[in-house]
Amino acid sequence: MQSFKFKATFLAMASLFFATPSFSQGKAKNNPNANYTQFVNPYIGSGGHGHIFVGANVPFGAVQLGPSTIFEGWDWCSGYNYSSNTILGFTHTHLSGTGIGDLNDILLLPATGKVPLVKADKKDPNGYGSTFSHQNEVVKPGYYSVLLDKYNVKAELTTSERVGFHKYTFNSKEEAHVLLDLADGVGWDSPKQTMIQKTGSKTIVGYRHSKGWADDQRLFFAMEFSEEISSIALYDSTAVKSGLQGEGRKMKAILDFKNKKGNVIMVKVGISPVSVENAIANIKAEIPQWDFAKSIQNADVKWNKALAKIDIKADADTKTIFYTSLYHTMFAPSIFNDANGDYRGTDKKVYKNADFVNYTTFSLWDTYRALHPLYTITQEDKINDIVKTFLAIYQQQGRLPVWHLMGNETDCMNGNHSIAVIVDAYFKGYRNYDVNLAYEAIKKTAMQNRAGMDYVQKLQYIPADSQLETVANALEYAVDDWCIAKMAKDLNKMEDYAYFTKRAELYKQYFDKNTGFMRGKLTNGQWREPFNPLASSHRKDDYVEGNAWQYTWLVPQDPYGLIDLFGGDQKFIDKFDQLFTLSEKVAGEEASPDISGLIGQYAQGNEPSHHIPYLYAYVGQPWKTAKIVRQVFDQFYTTKIDGICGNEDVGQMSAWYVLSSMGFYAVNPANGIYVFGSPAVDEAIVHYKENISFKMTAVNNSKTNIYIQKVEYNGKPYTKSYITHDMIVKGGELKLYMGSQPSLDFGTAKADRPL
Repeated sequence: MQSFKFKATFLAMASLFFATPSFSQGKAKNNPNANYTQFVNPYIGSGGHGHIFVGANVPFGAVQLGPSTIFEGWDWCSGYNYSSNTILGFTHTHLSGTGIGDLNDILLLPATGKVPLVKADKKDPNGYGSTFSHQNEVVKPGYYSVLLDKYNVKAELTTSERVGFHKYTFNSKEEAHVLLDLADGVGWDSPKQTMIQKTGSKTIVGYRHSKGWADDQRLFFAMEFSEEISSIALYDSTAVKSGLQGEGRKMKAILDFKNKKGNVIMVKVGISPVSVENAIANIKAEIPQWDFAKSIQNADVKWNKALAKIDIKADADTKTIFYTSLYHTMFAPSIFNDANGDYRGTDKKVYKNADFVNYTTFSLWDTYRALHPLYTITQEDKINDIVKTFLAIYQQQGRLPVWHLMGNETDCMNGNHSIAVIVDAYFKGYRNYDVNLAYEAIKKTAMQNRAGMDYVQKLQYIPADSQLETVANALEYAVDDWCIAKMAKDLNKMEDYAYFTKRAELYKQYFDKNTGFMRGKLTNGQWREPFNPLASSHRKDDYVEGNAWQYTWLVPQDPYGLIDLFGGDQKFIDKFDQLFTLSEKVAGEEASPDISGLIGQYAQGNEPSHHIPYLYAYVGQPWKTAKIVRQVFDQFYTTKIDGICGNEDVGQMSAWYVLSSMGFYAVNPANGIYVFGSPAVDEAIVHYKENISFKMTAVNNSKTNIYIQKVEYNGKPYTKSYITHDMIVKGGELKLYMGSQPSLDFGTAKADRPL
């Protein structure tokens, strides 16, 4: 994704299918007693380049409470990698699957004996922190525990949306301490101003303001301990601060407790983007009691309810991969307002008692492609609030978000893909927001001068000698412009419709008919030379984390226009087939590490490729999609710790699997069309709303029966190579009849190809 882009003894995954409710007329109901969390393996993606968050959280929670390990580079962007053996403490905010590290705020470490003020690292293991073994670590949705070897302390963690709940069991007679460190972060993060204050015999409050990928992050906290704090020592870095309150850039505190072997100390940590007072109120609102087991149960209930949105039947490994993927899709966007509705805007003003749930952590270059379309069938209660969040950001910063984090615009990656998310929501009937403001926001955002948009506004190509990333930028802008044109037409803004339609077709100016690739074009109209379609310089050429072989197909809004550029179906097929069969490797000394999960030059590990296999449906060869999709399932989505082939990217990599494993995918992210591929699961029931469900059954599905032979919808023959959003949300039953040989009839006629 971005430019910085199993535990063998883990709980055995059940191989028996849980009971699936009977299905009748689209009214299948969730089984309230089904245990979906047993099928989740949170370690998947914690190794390799997955960058997955490992710890305790609830769906879309502001708190992601988990271990912080020694940072060893890019693969520690979440603060954890399975290869680590040292935990420095437990922090309350994390990113999952990003290619840049940030957050890891408010570190707590239960310790015994003398506590150093400097954290351990690879060069000096004598700082604070402890080794641990995965054999003594348990992680499941909403719960994390580990034994800290050095201190002989068992740490257990659970959460609500805005509160982290810790339970420490001290197994030695040495003095019991809890270290609070506000200096620690991960990746680019560094503190700007911090404060710690002891406000009662069992309470601590403070704040941590920091600069990193989020340029101005402000986080307030409150802590309530189950035991009295016998004494407190405050430090700014290592300098002693007297009294019960200290302010500085890198505040730390060592809290002392009376101890006896087997003593248990619990602490509840509320966080807030607004104030200490709101952090205290969040604790009272969400975890007012000290029943740790009840809190674990509450978190498990929330996860089971969230995972119950889709019932599947599949073999044990597929079930694990599916529900782990679905789990990953609900880490972000994360809640960014308090229990009373207050939040801090992008303009740093406090907005009181908001009438919507405000969110943050929007990796839109990634997630507009599959995660947000998936949400429109699994998170229907959140779509309007996501759009309202975008519109609030627009009003506060003058444009829609690009990559928003903790109330900050990072401007990371390309395009303006909040536009596609809004337009997709609009056409799928989500309109509980100011539609006129939404259109104003998308149009104004499209009229910026950022990253070559000044050329686009003039209906010109972006010269490759004027800046970098021109081809990638232009192709992404064209997707958004197609979306604007569609909404403009629906709102009867015909001049805008005509203008943005022309902008949406600017992608054609980058196509070189002689080579058959999208290429950088110079100011003088000549193609940039020398040209090697295999070459990648990460983000120092005409593309972004890719090469010409991967970017040439980035026209999901107009596949038929792309096919015409090649000269028709057969010429397109001749070139397209080569993409998946090339034996040559990506070229270039600075080739992007994000180019991963390769089948030929197709890169499953990076988002611009995700729609590509499904383009075969547009030239009447859907069986080729089936073959590629099944190969991706088998090679790149596994139950291993590195079972994700690239950065998870805040849910996108997993969303691709969730949709594709049910047998279809949203090629165009905003037109409500889902193109058939080949299902990994034997049955899937999407519970869109109460009493409205959509069932997909893959008849005779197997490892060899990968090709769709025929389809029935609500008992009648269905010949299209796609389904529509309306079919899903109205409820119904789809049967895919599978076979071992390609059907040369199903979906091949032009009338049956995707709209």
